[in-house]
Amino acid sequence: MISPSPITFKPLLMERPWGGRLLETELHIPLPTSVLIGELWALVDRPEAQSIVETGPLQGTSLHELWSHQRAAIFGAKHLNNKATSFPLLCKILDATEMLSLQVHPRRTATSKFHGEPKTEFWYFLKTAPDAFCYAGLKKGGSRTMFERALKNGTLDKILHRIAVKEEDSLFIPSGRLHALGKGNLVIEIQQNSDTTYRVFDWNRRDHEGRTRSLHHEEAMDSIDFEDEEPSLQTRGSAVASDYFHTEKWNLEAPCEITNSEEFAIFTCLTGKVECQDKTFHPGNFFLLPALQKKFTLTPLTHNTSLLCTRLPS
Repeated sequence: MISPSPITFKPLLMERPWGGRLLETELHIPLPTSVLIGELWALVDRPEAQSIVETGPLQGTSLHELWSHQRAAIFGAKHLNNKATSFPLLCKILDATEMLSLQVHPRRTATSKFHGEPKTEFWYFLKTAPDAFCYAGLKKGGSRTMFERALKNGTLDKILHRIAVKEEDSLFIPSGRLHALGKGNLVIEIQQNSDTTYRVFDWNRRDHEGRTRSLHHEEAMDSIDFEDEEPSLQTRGSAVASDYFHTEKWNLEAPCEITNSEEFAIFTCLTGKVECQDKTFHPGNFFLLPALQKKFTLTPLTHNTSLLCTRLPS
């Protein structure tokens, strides 16, 4: 039996050397005390990690089972022809208490000799420190030769495009874009279902035993788009329509009735508090509205309630 109500999944917590306690202090999500948690995986369908429905008639069912066996009812008949064998998106929250590595995700190119999974992603800055920033792309006039020289000489800050960020900003990161998330950022991430990251530089970080993390220079140089110069943030209003996902920000000041035309949607509560089908959601909560529900109502319970709405392209 499939209930026409929001579907929620058990969150998966991932240890990362750059993580911290922001998920707990800012979003009131309980964390283990002995490890650094850098990521919360809210929706994932991968061999090494799987989202499981946490309540209701579908309790205990995996996201993979829903995508494989109940696709029309949950996600909509328009996606029956989607050739992806796993649910195509991965939704996360990132706690960058410390800075992430400078990295790039592979592009799908016919000439590449590597076989990493391409990854295009979207960042929404939920909480930021006063001096928060990120790196994205190169400064104007940059080139592969200049980048290689800067990497060798330790002068990457001279060529990378540094962007000051604040809460409600967002950034689209297509495959091939150099990027690094600065410290003090709590970020919602919507991405292709991929876990391939090529680390270019990790700021000489060492673990408690003095070890550095592995780097992937050859793979990265094969993937970087060296013509990607000074990309822009989106401020306050956020929307992206890519080949892999459509995401937009909704600001709710009154109840909003939606007719979904047999299409699912993933919602992420950003601020305030929202009710849907007698379930209440707080900042950092994700929920999926199944396609079988023809109409639903989102009711803000506080002033300044906002959500991200994410769908798959038809």
